[in-house]
Amino acid sequence: MLSDAELLRLLRDGEADYVERTATSNKSEKFGEAICAFANDLPRRGRAGVLFVGVHDDGRCAGLTIDERLMQTLLGFRTDGTIAPFPRLHARKVVLDGCELAVVEVEPSDNPPVRYQGRTCIRTGPRRGFATPEEERQLLEKRRWGVLPFDQQPVPGSKLADLDLLRFREEYLPTAVHPDVLAENHRDLEQQLLALRLLHPKGCATLTGLLVCGKDARAYVPGFYVQMVRYPGREIAGSVIDHKQIDGPLSEQLRSLDLAIRLNVGVSADLSGTQQADHPSYPVIALQELIRNAVLHRNYEATAAPVRLDWFEDRVEITSPGGPYGIVTIENFGRPGPTDYRNPALTDAAKNLGFVQKFGSGIARARAALAKNGNPEPEFHAEPTYTHVVVRARK
Repeated sequence: MLSDAELLRLLRDGEADYVERTATSNKSEKFGEAICAFANDLPRRGRAGVLFVGVHDDGRCAGLTIDERLMQTLLGFRTDGTIAPFPRLHARKVVLDGCELAVVEVEPSDNPPVRYQGRTCIRTGPRRGFATPEEERQLLEKRRWGVLPFDQQPVPGSKLADLDLLRFREEYLPTAVHPDVLAENHRDLEQQLLALRLLHPKGCATLTGLLVCGKDARAYVPGFYVQMVRYPGREIAGSVIDHKQIDGPLSEQLRSLDLAIRLNVGVSADLSGTQQADHPSYPVIALQELIRNAVLHRNYEATAAPVRLDWFEDRVEITSPGGPYGIVTIENFGRPGPTDYRNPALTDAAKNLGFVQKFGSGIARARAALAKNGNPEPEFHAEPTYTHVVVRARK
């Protein structure tokens, strides 16, 4: 991070393509666009961009109170999904020349173009705006493919023909790109696929491309399905009530899982009051959040194992290939707080498609729904090669 002396020098020098000043604290859209533009680093300066909140364009102090709410708003851009891929930023409160400010330092992205709410923001000199097709092409050329997560790497042997382009145009593209950008319609199909991390410049589909829009993703990713088994009792037995393999592109797979959960959740009727009260054995939203987490955050590299959904008389068990990732460890897995993303592009795609409300909130939402319904706390278990959660039925 920059020292106070370095920040003071930048503040006095005025706005540039790596410095922006704003006097207001309630313009979250302006903050998001500035952070996005700094992450794209169109001028290729290779240095952090700095947003000063609490100072006028001419350098006068705005006299803002830099409170916790503002700091949470600024820090929230790291993981709330409005900026994709996730920006690398630091935010803190400082006092420079007697003026209280919030300072946000944004590192250039290895994976441009970066979008804020579906639009590619850029900064050239003191001007901030939205990228033209040519500027997006320049940003794509900056992408450092070798350092990207596995879900954005090319899948050997795949090609453009393996992607369902109709599904891409009709289902995914309108959810991922701002309508104003689509209305311009100056970007060719390959540029759109490249920018959205579904295609590699060599012509191969990326893992995310195959999982979101692949005609037959399992031809390349054999473990991309959920094995669901319903047992009649409390143990794995020779007989089963139901067994299915739930596969298909990401949106179809998650919708099919939603339907399977709704069909299998039992509801008991309470007739003791003046009106009938129905009590589900599990809150649907809790199982949805947990199975979506398993599909989105699992390890797809070097394994053909599926996600497993085992449904017993008294509990539901979800097993996902791959242990904890990043700052999530075996010790803190399932606890409130730490979140990380093994497959950030795939998770971003799920959010675009409407299956993720807010990044990092799935387990918390599941916990809250279970508590409200009267179910016990979910039981989390993690090993280096898999994660496992048990949800017990409401008594």
